[in-house]
Amino acid sequence: MAMEESHRRVQWVYGSTTNQELEERYDQWAIEYDRDLAEDFAWNAPDNGARVLAGLVPADANVLDAGAGTGLAGICLAAAGFTNMAAMDISQGMLDVAQEKNVYRSFHQMVMGETLGFETDEFDAVISIGVFTLGHAPISSFDELVRVTKPGGYIVFSLRTDMVDDGYQDYFNKLESAGQWKLAQVTDPFQPMPKGEPEVFHQIWAFQVA
Repeated sequence: MAMEESHRRVQWVYGSTTNQELEERYDQWAIEYDRDLAEDFAWNAPDNGARVLAGLVPADANVLDAGAGTGLAGICLAAAGFTNMAAMDISQGMLDVAQEKNVYRSFHQMVMGETLGFETDEFDAVISIGVFTLGHAPISSFDELVRVTKPGGYIVFSLRTDMVDDGYQDYFNKLESAGQWKLAQVTDPFQPMPKGEPEVFHQIWAFQVA
């Protein structure tokens, strides 16, 4: 029964059609989020993403967790020694839960796809896990992530394999052709929710900002 409820909530959030709806649904889901994903679904993308980022930048890097949610990626990065992290999310309810984890230095309620309230070249790296998926951040979000990342810095994110050819690869190529970033690493496909949605596969992508 618990797994059925978890699956229902995940599909309910995937079904959001506006940013306001997405924000409200995440606000309502925040308290149950960690149990639903980390426990019931065995959500492992945060650990996989953190491992890639930790292999690219030093632990004292200034990192933006874009779409931080309840801070699961932050927990993984903190375990790897990262201490200088900022959390950003569309949902204040999710950020409130993330704050309880005591791994971020600052919290920002902002919307992916809109202009972000950060300085140009502010961060050494960006991590974004579970954000580029159904009903979530638009592909155009990468423009702002590139802007706020220092030249030579990295943007690390998870992406469903069945979405790569749905405009993402073309957008990646466009940014690379424009001299804004270059591919640094992409992992083999893996099951990010082996207990909840075993048919779904993700990859972790890493681009270095030019």
